[in-house]
Amino acid sequence: MRPLEPISSSSRLLYGLLFFILFFVAWGCLTLGGLVSKTFLADPITMVKDGYDLLVNQGFAFDIGMTIWRVLGGFVLSALIAVPLGILMGAYKPVEALLEPFVSFARYLPASAFVPLLILWAGIGETQKLLVIFIGAVFQIILMVAVSVAGTRRDLVEAAYTLGASDRGVVRRVLIPAAAPDIGETLRLVLGWAWTYVIVAELIGASSGIGYMIINSQALLATGQIIFGIIVIGLIGLVSDFAFKRVNRKLFAWRFA
Repeated sequence: MRPLEPISSSSRLLYGLLFFILFFVAWGCLTLGGLVSKTFLADPITMVKDGYDLLVNQGFAFDIGMTIWRVLGGFVLSALIAVPLGILMGAYKPVEALLEPFVSFARYLPASAFVPLLILWAGIGETQKLLVIFIGAVFQIILMVAVSVAGTRRDLVEAAYTLGASDRGVVRRVLIPAAAPDIGETLRLVLGWAWTYVIVAELIGASSGIGYMIINSQALLATGQIIFGIIVIGLIGLVSDFAFKRVNRKLFAWRFA
């Protein structure tokens, strides 16, 4: 192996699968071998059985669907607001001076701290859960998009002005296309963070969702169900991440060539 030396797609897939295999083997050795009590950590076989029971007998598929809806709803809402604001911040310094102090302050506020207030304001329905995800994602997207836009090469901007572009034309024809691949990657990363926020939202005042199942399983010491819920989140996140990455590579093939 050499630093930064690329590998083939088949090798990348093989290495990725190898780590999962080693992880499950180690997990099985710890639990089935009696090194860790099954009360605190279910073995892989029990986890699979509990997961089957959840899906077939307890309607867990509905919980999965509700969680996906909440993640996508909150994420899309935050992206629709954050991306235009981020572009304005990156393109215009007065807007940056106006918004950056507050955005930098707000992005450090944990979304979970807003849950009691959001329950008071919006109740325990879907609005509250969407707002938790929105608060957790919107400020991160704004700042990251602003940094991407502000990092556009100055020579491209100067060339556009030389060719007679207006200020609005520079933003529309230079800054946005140049930053678009990085904006796509920003959205992909923040989508992953949104999954952590939805579980926080579902732990309190929820009647459905993966987080709701996990907190109920905790009361029953059903660690197999808890682990299955966590693995489902990871698998959905992995699929969405690969899908997002594939779309970005297709839209911005010139960048990832």
